[in-house]
Amino acid sequence: MESRNWIGGEWQNPSGEEMVVHNPSALKEEVGVVHFSETGDITQAGDAARLAQAGWAALSPAARGVYLFKAAGLLEAALPELAELASREMGKPITEMRGEVMRGVHLLRYYAAEGVRSIGTVIPSNEPGVLQYTKRIPLGVTAVITPWNFPVAIPLWKIAPALLCGNTVIWKPDEHASLTAVRVSELFEAVQLPPGVLNLVIGQGNRIGDALLEHPVLDAVSFTGSTATGLGIAGRCARRNIKYQTEMGGKNAAIVLKDADVAQAVAMIVSGAFRSAGQKCTATSRVIVEQSVYETFTEALRQAVEKIQIAPALDPNAYLGPVASAGQYEKVMSYVSLARREADILAEGGAAAGTDNGYYVRPMVATGLDSSHPLIQEEIFGPVMGVMQADDFEDAIRLCNDSIYGLSASLFTRDLRLAHRFLDEANAGMVRVNQETAGVEYQAPFGGLKQSSSHTREQGQAALDFYSAIKTCAISYE
Repeated sequence: MESRNWIGGEWQNPSGEEMVVHNPSALKEEVGVVHFSETGDITQAGDAARLAQAGWAALSPAARGVYLFKAAGLLEAALPELAELASREMGKPITEMRGEVMRGVHLLRYYAAEGVRSIGTVIPSNEPGVLQYTKRIPLGVTAVITPWNFPVAIPLWKIAPALLCGNTVIWKPDEHASLTAVRVSELFEAVQLPPGVLNLVIGQGNRIGDALLEHPVLDAVSFTGSTATGLGIAGRCARRNIKYQTEMGGKNAAIVLKDADVAQAVAMIVSGAFRSAGQKCTATSRVIVEQSVYETFTEALRQAVEKIQIAPALDPNAYLGPVASAGQYEKVMSYVSLARREADILAEGGAAAGTDNGYYVRPMVATGLDSSHPLIQEEIFGPVMGVMQADDFEDAIRLCNDSIYGLSASLFTRDLRLAHRFLDEANAGMVRVNQETAGVEYQAPFGGLKQSSSHTREQGQAALDFYSAIKTCAISYE
């Protein structure tokens, strides 16, 4: 398979450099070729999106929702094929990838249904004979910049509400998820989405990012990726006074109190930390355990980690597959080396047959670290987790909040009073009790506090707020 751009309803072959995609589970296997765009492709995509925007906005929300509903049906039919392509391209285990594609189906149907819901409110006027109301209107042209770790779900939870609200979209996926992006765009083509409403531009951010962010027609940007890049995008958008949202890093904590169900806590923490090889912004990266249950918990955790099944992504029994790329492998292994030098290694999962020709990192649990250590403070984005002790609930909350990030946090306890205190006191945008940090339902707002997010929210009704502006209307009829 070879990547292409989809601009103004036409498939085009970019003229820039190219990259051969190798399966991160089996590096000798070539999955396809990605062709990178130049700045002129961004200009063309922006012009196509602007040309299409007025006509798309003129459709009723219900009419726009019909396209999303049809796309959901095609995505569901393509689930096996698309999940396999994504697993081969970026290494997510096939069972997880199938679940992610199905999440995309649900997202499309959810936002399709929003096309027949209220888009405003009636507000009483102080004057007689005056009707005053609000209505939601499109922003215009939106840039959607997406990462490789959720190559289907994250693009769709941005694109679907953006389109439903009457915006046109320029989509730039990460280079390591570009083949999957082409296949998703082909589904939108198959529902006969009007030309220019969705435009796909494949490219490296350092080559075409400036052109995208500075394009004069751009009205909004939605970005998911690193904190450093997100902060740079936020600054540029603020200078232009265009709307932006940035979903960035996380260093998510799970607290285990002395009255917790240890077996439940271990199972959910292992899942939150090591599914998708820890390559989730909501992955459990820090575990804070009340002192009196520390030994019991860590022994159960050690046994669970040592049983983790590492296998190629297409193996349905794979609990943990490879990391996505050579660059990701080198980054994560630098933290593994740091842990071996400066921490006590509680557990390290074993390698499995067939994993000697890919970017596999054995899951690791490190202890003996204080809260200021890089393994506790820095986002690793891999299967490496640190465990700390806490004196009591108050100490655990202090350690949980000792981070520049505030995306997700969880607490394991049977104490309803402490559960509610945690929900109030944990400085994170998503807080969960007796659940893992990774995983928020598609109809619920997604986003964090502090350096994790730009304080808007994705998914659910909150996404509609971001992708629209509010117009206040009044008419005197007397």
